[in-house]
Amino acid sequence: MTQTSPLASAYAETPRSRCEFYRRVCSLPTVIDPATGRITMRAGFVGAVMMPTDLAQRVKIRLDLRGVAPLPIIGHPRAHMWTFLVRSDIRPIGDPADEARLWKARVVVIGDGDIALPSPAPDALMVRTWVSPAISKFRPSGSVVLECARECLLRPSPQ
Repeated sequence: MTQTSPLASAYAETPRSRCEFYRRVCSLPTVIDPATGRITMRAGFVGAVMMPTDLAQRVKIRLDLRGVAPLPIIGHPRAHMWTFLVRSDIRPIGDPADEARLWKARVVVIGDGDIALPSPAPDALMVRTWVSPAISKFRPSGSVVLECARECLLRPSPQ
């Protein structure tokens, strides 16, 4: 019979402990779905910008070069998308061509609704994971993330 040491079980991560970490350390208003262990938060003070992985990688490089860090980024491996958690400071896009460019590139701004976060609950489908984990209260400006996405879309990616 194998026994788990009290020390090991004290550090076992659960959806509840992860949710508490998100709340206390990262100031994210998270809740847990008791049936699934899924951790979500309501967009509002915190928003998100979602985009395809290839574009998101280029955006992350631009943000890194600007010294914007740490970047909380959720990966969606099956969908080949990344979601940047951001401050909700995004203003409406005025230029129709700019809006069309972002729409065509599948860049989505989430300013309302639920945002799902990675959970330690077993996820056989690998639906979401951290590319760059939330480790503090810092979130980049949503406007700056969109600005970097626009810059990347105006310049073709190096092949």
